[in-house]
Amino acid sequence: MAERLPMTLRAYRRAMSAASPLAGLWLKRRLRRGKEVEERLSERHGTPTLTRPDGPLVWLHGASVGELTAVFPLIQRLRERDVRVLVTSGTVTSAAVVKDRLPDDVLHQFIPLDAPRFVYRFLHHWRPDLGLFIESDLWPNLIVASAKGRIPLVLINGRMSEQSFKGWRSLRRTAKAILGKFDMCLAQSALDAERFSELGLPIVHVTGNLKLDVPAPPADEDKLAELQLAIADRQVFVAASTHPGEDEAIIEAHRRVRKTRPRLLTIIAPRHPHRGKDILSHAVAAGSRGMLRSYGVLPDDRTDIYVADTMGELGLLYRLAHIVFMGGSIVEHGGQNPIEAAKLGRPILHGPHIWNFADIYAALDAARGAEEIDNIGHMAMRISDLLKDAVTRKAVGDAGYRTVQRLGGALDRTVNELEPYLMQLRLSHQASNA
Repeated sequence: MAERLPMTLRAYRRAMSAASPLAGLWLKRRLRRGKEVEERLSERHGTPTLTRPDGPLVWLHGASVGELTAVFPLIQRLRERDVRVLVTSGTVTSAAVVKDRLPDDVLHQFIPLDAPRFVYRFLHHWRPDLGLFIESDLWPNLIVASAKGRIPLVLINGRMSEQSFKGWRSLRRTAKAILGKFDMCLAQSALDAERFSELGLPIVHVTGNLKLDVPAPPADEDKLAELQLAIADRQVFVAASTHPGEDEAIIEAHRRVRKTRPRLLTIIAPRHPHRGKDILSHAVAAGSRGMLRSYGVLPDDRTDIYVADTMGELGLLYRLAHIVFMGGSIVEHGGQNPIEAAKLGRPILHGPHIWNFADIYAALDAARGAEEIDNIGHMAMRISDLLKDAVTRKAVGDAGYRTVQRLGGALDRTVNELEPYLMQLRLSHQASNA
């Protein structure tokens, strides 16, 4: 007898089926906002723009850039085993990063909208041998249909925030009907593992955070040299991946620090680059002289605030920084990833709202490789203190670097857990070709 899904899932399935005729209008609206690629809109309907390669195919899905970059080393390990890899994601920026940073034999498609007929088209064409979902981007129809098609599913680098856990726990039957479709979960921490187990995932192992095994972010050497020449001997404070509500605080902290460090250059890199003009307006209103990087201009001696409203340049900015503030932590967003800045040996400041990377921030703070700031005055004081003391800056940066190096190893543990699945799919394809 066919499995009967919980009422919530059945209602969701009907709603997505009913809404599917409107998908085209919704996608065109996203296209106008720069959130879709016109020539690849069909992928969102489940219609492929690439051919499935012969042989074993492992499918990895992550929501956006952060999730996908975490698995780049894993993708390389899969390629070394003569396995073809299909990557899916939902953002334009993630597609660009895959194109720029992964080999041509790694295929990318936009994830189909989670309507049954779109999902069916996608799975019918690609027929993946193994599905790896990254962190927590879980689409109910896609997961249920994959399990129905006997595709082994593993949740890797699994993360479950407290807020998400409370939401899933209020719908226990629904959670179990979705999460129970996974064969296994490889969780980032013991707390994540406990939450996934309670919600019905059958096998859960703690393997650690794959982001800790990603190399330091790259930087274009020509652009780096160009910026270093423009900045000369000025000290640089970088506020990375900021969110609305944080930029004003950073601009005010910059204003206070400049009273004693008049040549300070502050670079603000918003999490969403389209906010660049708004940030520049805040800077000008505060009496600062600002520039937008997206206009192709470089900072000069009079630039106070340089707004890096571009994508994929954090590796460049961190290499310029004397101090880094990690955004999403003053406002209640949960904090952005501090690992890349730590891997480049930069002292890190952050606000109190850091639950997205709680374990890593706790380790960095304990090792004095990062520090929590409470308010604008505290931020300005710590920036000023660190800028005056090169020895302390280096000690803090070195402590952060050693901490993230010590916490690594998730890649090897993840590959070891996946090895039985990889062996099975190779044997299956050998048998089918015999």
